[in-house]
Amino acid sequence: MEVSKGRVIFMGTPEFAVASLRALIDAGIDAAAVITAPDRPAGRGQRLRMSAVKEFALERELRVLQPEKLRDPAFLADLDELQADLFVVVAFRMLPAAVWQKPPLGTINLHASLLPAYRGAAPINWAIINGETRTGATTFFIREEIDTGDVLDRIELAIGPEESAGELHDRLMTAGAALLTRTVRRILDGNRSSTPQGPLPNGSPLAPKLTPDNCRVDWNRPSQHVHNLIRGLSPFPGAWTMLHHADGRAERFKILRAKVEADADNGSDAGAIILKNQALLVRCADGWLAVTELQPEGRKRMSAADFIRGAGRLEHARFQ
Repeated sequence: MEVSKGRVIFMGTPEFAVASLRALIDAGIDAAAVITAPDRPAGRGQRLRMSAVKEFALERELRVLQPEKLRDPAFLADLDELQADLFVVVAFRMLPAAVWQKPPLGTINLHASLLPAYRGAAPINWAIINGETRTGATTFFIREEIDTGDVLDRIELAIGPEESAGELHDRLMTAGAALLTRTVRRILDGNRSSTPQGPLPNGSPLAPKLTPDNCRVDWNRPSQHVHNLIRGLSPFPGAWTMLHHADGRAERFKILRAKVEADADNGSDAGAIILKNQALLVRCADGWLAVTELQPEGRKRMSAADFIRGAGRLEHARFQ
């Protein structure tokens, strides 16, 4: 195995970043340290849970730093002591200039879109929500403005017409790890050539943070739009809606899988429900969507058929 000269510090937190760290280590890249989020209470027992990146780093016996504040003088001193040539960032916090300006070869990031399109916190989700048929990943140098630095390399992937954000996440995680390894090798071997992104083109889509407001289903929109929202938010955080029963009860649901239904009558208002061959059909602006998997609040995800069997009467119920 060819080993590139130079040391890197890797910064990341979730599972998406683990694939990149693993690829770098397996490629023989010298990781001086791994920076990740502090352990946090999680679950019903509120036990401290370490990040996915920390778990992997400990398995590989890598040095781990977990600063609460990235401007902490003690943390900055630790970075100086490690004398890394390059910082590598995947799914981590926004870095202050006091950090990303330190290494002599710069600080690079892996972003899950074809920059400058889908700058922001949720590029995988928004690409699907907006009905894109292609996306990819980009490596670039970090600068002051988020996701605007000079591009080093990129890959493209097709998005399947029924593909969910979770499925695309996993494919980009693997493809992005290979792209990042190629980029790091190139930089450590002396090739830092890059291309400026330039100003954001008019109409270029962004990827803002997901919120309860932009995750709610609007059944007054076309069925393909609703379908894209559902798969773009599945499995997490999930597109949500309220089921209003005829007796006045209301329940919150996540809709996790659905498909556009071509064969159904067109005489109902948006949000109306009909049951057809154990399928749950919901009326949209221009037609029907067959919900195939959903999750009542506080319960496990289930198929539409299982939900129908246990739901009792659904006459005159509607999603809103």
